[in-house]
Amino acid sequence: MSARINFSKLSNVLILLPALALAGCEPTTAQQPVPARPVLVTSVHYEPQVAERSFVGTIRPRIESDLGFRVAGKVSKRLAEVGTHVETGQPLATLDEVDLNLQAEQAEAELSAAKGVLAQAGAAETRTKDLRQKGWSTDAQLEQAKATADEARARLNRAERSVELTKNSLSYATLLADAPGVVTATMIEPGQVVAAGQAAIRVARLAEKEVVVAIPETLLTRARSGEARVSIWSEADKRYVAKLRELAPSADPATRTYLAKFSMPGAGDEVQLGMTATLVLSDSASERVARLPLSALLDQGEGPSLYVADGKTGTIAVKRVTVRSYDRNDVLISGGVAEGANVVALGVQKLDPAEKVKVVSSLSF
Repeated sequence: MSARINFSKLSNVLILLPALALAGCEPTTAQQPVPARPVLVTSVHYEPQVAERSFVGTIRPRIESDLGFRVAGKVSKRLAEVGTHVETGQPLATLDEVDLNLQAEQAEAELSAAKGVLAQAGAAETRTKDLRQKGWSTDAQLEQAKATADEARARLNRAERSVELTKNSLSYATLLADAPGVVTATMIEPGQVVAAGQAAIRVARLAEKEVVVAIPETLLTRARSGEARVSIWSEADKRYVAKLRELAPSADPATRTYLAKFSMPGAGDEVQLGMTATLVLSDSASERVARLPLSALLDQGEGPSLYVADGKTGTIAVKRVTVRSYDRNDVLISGGVAEGANVVALGVQKLDPAEKVKVVSSLSF
C-alpha cells in the first residue's frame, strides 16, 4: 500500500515538471523608465539694487534768445514766422528807415561844416605862428589861435563819430539772426512802434538740446552723480545719454521740486523742440542683485544654494550663491548664478541632483 502512495506522489511531480519548465522559458517583463520630474523654474535677472526713477520732461534748446532792434522805430516788415529755420545773418524784420536816413544826412552835413571850420581855424593858426616868429603877434594871440584850431579838430572828430553812429543805426534797422536756429515766437507786427531793445523775435539754437525735468529733493544726490538716460515718446526704444548741466539752487514754492536741465549731446534732428521725453536716473554705484522667490533657496549645510536646471539635457545642478538680503517672500542674491539661468522655484527640498527633470515655466491646472 505504501508503494502505491509513493508512485502516486512521483506521478504528480512528473506532471508538474513540464509546467515549471514552460514557466522558466517565459521572458521577464522589462522595467519601465522613470519619467522626468516636472519642476517650476524662474529666470535670473540682475538689476541695480536701488530702483531706477523716471521723470517726464520736455525737450528745450540750451540757448533761446529774444532778439530786438537796437534802435527805436516803426516796424516796416516781419520776414519770419514761427517755425521758420534761419541761418546766421538772415533778415528777420525791418524798421522804417525815413528818420534814420534823415539823421544820417544831418550827420554828413555836420561833418562837412566841421571840416570847413577846421580849415579856417588851421589857416588862422598857421598865420599867427608866422606873425609871432616875425614879432608882429603876441603869445596870447598864438595861444588863442591854437585853442580855436584844437576845438575845430575835436568838432570834426565828433562829427565823424556821429556819421559812423548814424550808419550803424541805419544798419540796425534790419534785425538779423545771430546764429542758426528756428523761430519759436514773434512779438511784433508790421506797423507797430517798438523801443530799442524790446523783444521782437525769439530764436532757439538747434546746436544743443536738453531735457528739462523737476527733481524732488530726495533725489538731488542721484541727479548730480548718477547716470541719466533719455527717451522721447515718439521713439520709445531709442535711448540718449544725458548729463546734468544745470540744477536750480532753490525749490519751486508750489511743487517743492528743483528744476534740472540735462544736456543731450547725441540728439539729432529727430529730437524736436517741445517733445515729451522720459528721463531715467540710476545710481551707478549701486550693487546689481537678482530677486528670486525664497522657496528657491536651499541649504544643505554648505551655505545658501540654488538648483539650476538645464532645459536641453533635463539635468539639475547645485550652485552656491551669495545672499545680499531677504525681503519678505523673496531673497536678493548678488552672485553665484549667471544672468538668464533657470533656477528651480518650488520643491527644492525633494529634488535629487541625479534625477532627470522637465522644465516648466508656469503652473497649469
